[in-house]
This record gives sequence, structure tokens and C-alpha cells, in this order.
Amino acid sequence: MLTRALDTLLDRAVVPGYSRVGYVVRRRWWDDDPTPGQLDGHTVAVTGANSGLGKATAVGAARLGAAVRLLCRDTSRGEQARAEILADLPEASVVVDECDLSSLKSVTAVAARLRDELPSLHALVHNAGVLPPDRTETAEGHELTVATHVLGPHLLTSELGPVLTADRDARVVFVSSGGMYTQPLRIDDPEFQLGDYDGTVSYARTKRMQVVLAQLWAQHLPGVAVHAMHPGWASTPGITDSLPRFARVVGPILRNADEGADTAVWLTAADWPGATTGLFWHDRRPRPRNYLPFTRHTPDDAQRLWDYCAVSTRL
Repeated sequence: MLTRALDTLLDRAVVPGYSRVGYVVRRRWWDDDPTPGQLDGHTVAVTGANSGLGKATAVGAARLGAAVRLLCRDTSRGEQARAEILADLPEASVVVDECDLSSLKSVTAVAARLRDELPSLHALVHNAGVLPPDRTETAEGHELTVATHVLGPHLLTSELGPVLTADRDARVVFVSSGGMYTQPLRIDDPEFQLGDYDGTVSYARTKRMQVVLAQLWAQHLPGVAVHAMHPGWASTPGITDSLPRFARVVGPILRNADEGADTAVWLTAADWPGATTGLFWHDRRPRPRNYLPFTRHTPDDAQRLWDYCAVSTRL
């Protein structure tokens, strides 16, 4: 009871809960970690895996015995990450696949390659992220943030459905952000065409979409556990490059990449999340999806998001 109360207090207070303080305190009462070899014979695919949380997630899965596919837009950086992982884990199986999540054609191509090469896929971790300062459209005409965080992951999940369902304990994990708590589901303007563009707001909106999309995929992928999570505040290129002022202010209490990726790795392997679906997690515990009344959405809003993704990803 006391640990639950402290956990809730950390979560509601935000700063201690999202920082390294929350990770260190909560770790004291966690169950045992997944063990090396637990993912032997399984494959885990991670998008945006060349650095930061994505690379840390790939390392964590490899330590548990998984064969890892690094889905990277920049394959040269992906190969560098692969070399670094193998230097630490020389027996690991690590393959780099070219995949630009903002490009529907690229997503379709990598999915076809994975379907051809893999009899099954144990986990798909949607980690790739962007935070552009200005509104930018992809070659296919979609705003870059929503293309990378929502449309690409939606299409990739759909295309990999057959190999996910072939694994009897498959998982899909959307790496969202605590920033999503500040924004509602703006399905009336999913590509930020109205008003002045704000990269941080667009990022938070699409991270909200990811949480809702995880719930929707949980309904559409029977037998597959689909979850969303947020990593707290971690010292990664996504923070230091895109939000340098924020990183300078909270730098001393930022989590490292391994701490930020801990829950994503845990979700791919632990028994508890495999027996549930459609939840939103932080530090290995389910969390509320809303704290502010104006961020709540209706079932109709969620269906409109699903319809928007379905229409927008038709090639």
C-alpha cells in the first residue's frame, strides 16, 4: 500500500517521477528482471534503433537473447550502432534494415523483407521520433511528425501482422512521451494545417495519437499484446538536440538511455504485459491516459483516428 502511494505521488508530481529519481526509487520494489536467454529464438524489431532509446532497447533485447533487427533511416549510422552492440555482445544476432518511418513506400518495403525472412516476430517497438522546428511535408504529402509517429507505425504494424500473430506471445510497443498529457486527440487537424505550427505541440499531439492507436491495435490484433509507454526524461539526442534549453535545466536529473528504455525492454519480455493489452505504461506500471479533463476523447474520436490512418496509408 505504501509503495503504491509513493509510486502515485511520484507520478503526479511529474519532476521526480519522470526524472532519474523516479527510476531509482521505483526499482527497489520491482519484480525480478527478465533473465538472459528469455528471448532466445525470438526476433525483436526496433525502429529508430541507431541511437538513444532505440539503441538501448535493442541492446536490452539482445541481452535477453533476442535476434534484433535495427530499423534505421540512416543505414550507415545503423551499422555503426550494430558494431557497437556486437563489441559489447559479440554473440548477438543484429541486422540493420533501411526504414524511413515517414515514408510509406519505405515502410512497405522493409515489411515485405521482414515477412520474407522471418517465420515470426516476437516484438515490434515503435521508437523512431522527430521534432522538427517548422512544418514539413513528406514526399507523400503528410506532415513529417504525424507521418513518423503515427502513419508509419500504423502501416508497419498492419504489414507485419502475419509474422506477429505467428508468434504465440507477440508484443507491439509504442514509445510515446509524457508530453502527450498536455494535448488532446486533435483528429480535426491531425496534420497541423490550422494555426501557427509549433513543433513541440505537434510532437505532443502525435504522441497522444500513439497512445490511442495502441488501444485501437489492441482490438485489431487478437493474440498480440499491444501497449504504449513513456520513458520519462532521458538524456538522448531527441532531448539534447531538439530541446537543448530543457536539457540544460534538468540535465543533472535526466535518466540515461538504458533507464529510459527499461520499460520498453520489459514490455517485450515480462509475463504481466504479455497477459494484458492496450495499456499505457511508465516504469513498469500501467498509468492513466489522462490527467486533464480537456484531453479526454470519445470512442467516435478514436474511430476517426483509425479511419484517418487507414485512408492515409493506402498506397
